[in-house]
Amino acid sequence: MSDKSSGLSLAFACAGHAYSHLFMLLYPTVVLALEGVFGLPFGELLPLALPGFIAFGVCALPAGWLSDRWSAMGMLTVFFIGTGCAAIVTGLAQSPLGIGVGLTLIGVFASIYHPVGTAWVVRHAARRGKALGVNGLFGNLGVAAAALIAGALTDLISWRAAFIAPGVLAIATGVAFALFARSGAMATRTEDRVAQAEPARADTIRMMCVIAMTSLCGGLVFQSMTIGLPKVFDVRLTGFVTGTLGVGVMVSIVYAVAGFAQIAVGHLVDRYPLKPLFSIIFLLQAPLLYLAADLFDLPLMLIAIVFVFLNVGALPVSEAVVARYTPVDRRATIYGAKFVIALGVAALAVPMVALIHERTGDFALLFTILGTLALVVAIAALFLPPERRAPAAAASLEQAD
Repeated sequence: MSDKSSGLSLAFACAGHAYSHLFMLLYPTVVLALEGVFGLPFGELLPLALPGFIAFGVCALPAGWLSDRWSAMGMLTVFFIGTGCAAIVTGLAQSPLGIGVGLTLIGVFASIYHPVGTAWVVRHAARRGKALGVNGLFGNLGVAAAALIAGALTDLISWRAAFIAPGVLAIATGVAFALFARSGAMATRTEDRVAQAEPARADTIRMMCVIAMTSLCGGLVFQSMTIGLPKVFDVRLTGFVTGTLGVGVMVSIVYAVAGFAQIAVGHLVDRYPLKPLFSIIFLLQAPLLYLAADLFDLPLMLIAIVFVFLNVGALPVSEAVVARYTPVDRRATIYGAKFVIALGVAALAVPMVALIHERTGDFALLFTILGTLALVVAIAALFLPPERRAPAAAASLEQAD
């Protein structure tokens, strides 16, 4: 595979990762404006996103299965175009029910990316950690852009534009992806670019048990923060934030700065054992979350940046663990199973965030719960299997340097 072809593969994967998070997180910012449009409180409007977040996780497994048995290229094309169309449907909705239906469709199509796109990146990468880090950065930029784009388009045009404009862009990207792939300018691989030791069945099973636990708890931490942070800032940054756009800018700053953690951690993934790296990253998150329970304004903003830096930095490690202990012909399916837990079960974050705010009027309890979950992940990661690297894999990595 040429460098140009490999670069195109990674570029479209990065765009897809950004889109998958952007479209799923437009609504948590847009909903701040809908309270006045439909005359309903935040606690009733936010749960409209719940079916979409459930679909975002649950549909990842069949999406990965179809990719392994049909075509990764075909599934990614469906992802781009389907997600864009679903966003336009949401933007044209005339009622809260219509918005809920549109958000569910976004979840169904956006679910394709993580199992299919992550396996695509791993398969085409010369250095997995570096490629996963770059890809992860773009996913984080999608999170950051969601709040900014939603806030800007809502304030400057309307809440409908916050869905329709990105939807048109995603459809155009899908058409370009299909054209590049079919022209042969972007080759696709069926085997890993870098060889690795064939994982033992016992190690694969052990890894899946550990990843199930870390994905559940870590997924709840990640989803709760990405969903709840706009409202947290709306409530607690009263000293220097006003309006939907102001909240969106603050959330975007946090995730844009923190996104570069994935580049740094990606380099660490290629050089150090995954088990201690995974555990330490989550161990450091817990005290920050406990501190955030009592913070407001600038101190909260600074703690949020450091926490999110560590939180998103853990993602390349988790994905590298799955890649190391799975055979290539079933990798997208196993990634799908992982994301069913991380993104589907973690959809519980939606009602949890809404209920905690409704009952307490604040988020101190939320931060305490998330800090405890981070500790559970740090402990669970210690039970990952020992790492084994094939001589061919080591040689390939040295050549890649």
